[in-house]
Amino acid sequence: MGQFIISVGREYGSGGHEIASILSEKFDIPMYDRNMLDQMAEKNGIDSEELHKHEEMKHQGLHRTVRGHSSSIQDTIAQLQFDFIRNKAASGESFVVVGRCAENVLRDNPALISIFVRGDEEAKTERICRLYKLNKLEAKAKMFRHDKKRKAYHNYYSKMKWGDSRGYDFCVNSSLMGVEATAEALYKMISEFLKSKEQ
Repeated sequence: MGQFIISVGREYGSGGHEIASILSEKFDIPMYDRNMLDQMAEKNGIDSEELHKHEEMKHQGLHRTVRGHSSSIQDTIAQLQFDFIRNKAASGESFVVVGRCAENVLRDNPALISIFVRGDEEAKTERICRLYKLNKLEAKAKMFRHDKKRKAYHNYYSKMKWGDSRGYDFCVNSSLMGVEATAEALYKMISEFLKSKEQ
């Protein structure tokens, strides 16, 4: 089987990260999410906590000079992540990547299979309540806050709008079948797609 790269965008509370993790396990390929920042920090000898504070945030006006160019901390971290994803793709490695505008970063790569996971508000709220021991009002506030941040980040760095079905190969509602069944359905569809490419 040749190289394939699965990008997973997701609404907060939809279970998209868990779906990505299941796909990673089923295909036996690595998954990159926040952990790419730890690898980047180790490689560059910098504090990973500092990177985590600013990741998946659009630029906010705090600038510094990098390689002779003025750049915000957020822009610098975003570009480092995009370079990380491109380098992994160029290495020929198959992998799953969560968020980080990966479907835009790799949009011209024929190995890319892009997914966006959404969910019904009630189901997402219940999931957040269960995972984080929050009441419904707290869960909804957390969900809207995270989705607002993700949308702003994505729409700043990407040509296609966050969650727009035209920008992805598969858009799924995890609330219809649940997270595990959705992951299994995606695994079967992607497997069939990869088989068809070999014929």
